[in-house]
Amino acid sequence: MRLWQNKLRIVSLIILIAFWAQSFLWPEKAFATFAQADKVVVIKSKRLMMLLQNGEILKTYRISLGKQPIGRKNREGDNKTPEGSYILNSKNTKSKYHLSIMISYPNESDILKAQERGVSPGGSIMIHGLSEGLESLGKLHRALDWTNGCIAVTNSEIEEIWQLVSDGTPIEIKP
Repeated sequence: MRLWQNKLRIVSLIILIAFWAQSFLWPEKAFATFAQADKVVVIKSKRLMMLLQNGEILKTYRISLGKQPIGRKNREGDNKTPEGSYILNSKNTKSKYHLSIMISYPNESDILKAQERGVSPGGSIMIHGLSEGLESLGKLHRALDWTNGCIAVTNSEIEEIWQLVSDGTPIEIKP
């Protein structure tokens, strides 16, 4: 019986060491295994983005928005961040803004509304970090809404978000 208990302790210790080593060598994989967001909610008026899992907040980020942050995006070039329900549909490692995660704007409703006005709805709306040369600004970038309609976070934050969301994650952008 004592031999069995010792073997069980050794196996448990090996598993614990293996998990610790994985967390140390590949922290993004260990973290993502346990905490994957199933929804993203943006509240534009509060400059806040929340990553949720089963309705519980996993992480909260302070954000910058488009240069004209009030109101929903109406057309290409209006510098507004969209409002509505979308999907995070692809990730770009070659973004000029460190990393970026594409938002499925425009949706069918956005396209129809733009067509009614005779304008293009625009596109290329994403969550992204800071461009090369500006990464040293870090959190100071939040002092202004500076994007062309995207949602901006620091480079370390986009790296974390990158690990916590996957393609197909819904995002709701509220006023």
